[in-house]
Amino acid sequence: MKRLFKIILFLITGISVSAQPLDKPDPNYYEAPMKIPFLLSGNFAELRPNHFHGGIDIKTQGRTGLPVYAAAEGNIERIVVSPSGYGNALYIGHPNGTTTLYGHLHSFAPEIENYIRKIQYEKESFAIDHSVPADTLKVKKGQQIAKSGNSGSSGGPHLHFEIRQVKDQTMMLNPLQFNMPVKDKTKPVIQSLMVYPVSDDAGVSGKQLPQRFETILTGNVYQLKVNQPITVWGKVGFGIQSIDLLDGSLNHCGIYSLKLSIDNELVYSFAMDQFAIEESKYINSHMDYEQAIRSKRRLYRTWIEPGNKLNIYDKNEKGGIFKATDGKLHQVKYEITDVYGNATSLSFKIQSKEATFAVSEPKGEHFKFNRNNHIRNDDIEFTVPEGALYNDVDFLYEKKPSTAKFYSPIYKLHNPYTPLHFACPLRIKAVNLPKNLESKVMLAQVDPATGQIFSATGKYVDGWVEGNIRVLGNYALAVDTVAPKIVPLSITGKKTLTETTRIRFTITDNLSGIETIRGTIDGQWVLFEYDLKNKLISYTFDKSRIQFGKNHELNLIVTDFRNNSSTYKANFYK
Repeated sequence: MKRLFKIILFLITGISVSAQPLDKPDPNYYEAPMKIPFLLSGNFAELRPNHFHGGIDIKTQGRTGLPVYAAAEGNIERIVVSPSGYGNALYIGHPNGTTTLYGHLHSFAPEIENYIRKIQYEKESFAIDHSVPADTLKVKKGQQIAKSGNSGSSGGPHLHFEIRQVKDQTMMLNPLQFNMPVKDKTKPVIQSLMVYPVSDDAGVSGKQLPQRFETILTGNVYQLKVNQPITVWGKVGFGIQSIDLLDGSLNHCGIYSLKLSIDNELVYSFAMDQFAIEESKYINSHMDYEQAIRSKRRLYRTWIEPGNKLNIYDKNEKGGIFKATDGKLHQVKYEITDVYGNATSLSFKIQSKEATFAVSEPKGEHFKFNRNNHIRNDDIEFTVPEGALYNDVDFLYEKKPSTAKFYSPIYKLHNPYTPLHFACPLRIKAVNLPKNLESKVMLAQVDPATGQIFSATGKYVDGWVEGNIRVLGNYALAVDTVAPKIVPLSITGKKTLTETTRIRFTITDNLSGIETIRGTIDGQWVLFEYDLKNKLISYTFDKSRIQFGKNHELNLIVTDFRNNSSTYKANFYK
């Protein structure tokens, strides 16, 4: 009867009932994508640079080439091959409206490998992001689809696994809600506390700067190492450095849920069951971005900045900020839990004690988070649009003298410790730039301490160089006229092979980065796989595409983003 109803509904509406996303997928719908002891090196929503971790990282015993299985039946809907990001990745769409992702793979199952290899040769491109037509590559639950690897931006062999739900927007779901075979009886760890003055008249321990307090474990709970009330005045916020540990692994993972209460009243909380992929960049407000840059410590900022629109928080009026102006003693408590219910806590006291602090005069221009902000003069145009900041900023701008390697002054755009939610447009006027270098110039970020330059973006337009920057800091105009460097690893004297199954090179670029790699043998394009993190390219000999037992002519051209090219030629016997 249910099947008949579905058929009738499909005929009337044209919509497949089985393809509709479910609000809450069945916890037993998926099986583990690997059949090895299930140890994690990373978990869902842990703090990463500029994004929440969207899935779990499954350890592969320090090896590549272990079988990877489809977590549920469905259709392969997307295949990605990339030198960065998830590297070799598969996306499987399932009848319940979810998609599973398998990243950093070493190789695909033969049918999938042959399918994508044909497309790579048709497009003459190693990097591919291909949408697979429906019902082209069907898979069953538990079917082997790939072998695990270390491709893309992976820092070591593992499988990255995600569960996504697509309805009104793409939601990243916590895979540990779906009966993954993880053993965990280990409680989260609380490493330190930060207390922040968040109003001009506020202070912590007599200072107008954030103060850090170390913690110690006492029995089953944490307390401050110096367990005395913290004196505060004005509006203050709190932050906590905390990690989760799982059984059998020393890796520091992210916490699942947090509650902050003051005098037994809940003022801030979150639980990481899911998050919208388009909101992932709000992590730069969810954590203490400045501490992450300066000290490499990743702390959870446990109050909500006005420009933070992340939808994971329990809505309440206080938003984590406490106004300590009553002269009283207050009890503060953190409760932190992992997805398996292992819990820990930190309790401490704050003493509201009146203090007078000098209100510092603004040194720059008042940039507001909820409006468009600009710096415009004859030499530079910079815009920070509405929504690019999480809070109002006393924005510091300064024009500094140029040096011989730049074609503009150096412009200080605040500092790199203030995050931008998205890239912001910047234009700088070129000074004494020769005509022949107009195609080579770019916006370059300048390290104020060392003077080292980093490629950013941009192109020359009518005397200006314009582009979008993702990080604040010092910028100037620099040129890239140096071609990439090609170093052979498998050929000596441009004629003798030292490896029997492949040809390998290292390729490097000094500034703008590698844009294209084109290799041919006997005039025919061949697939050089690109391992960006190791600056390595390799071609594996393919009997179906080149004839063995003869001399061959290899031609390799590597070009950077400013169209500087290097060519390597060799004649070899294979």
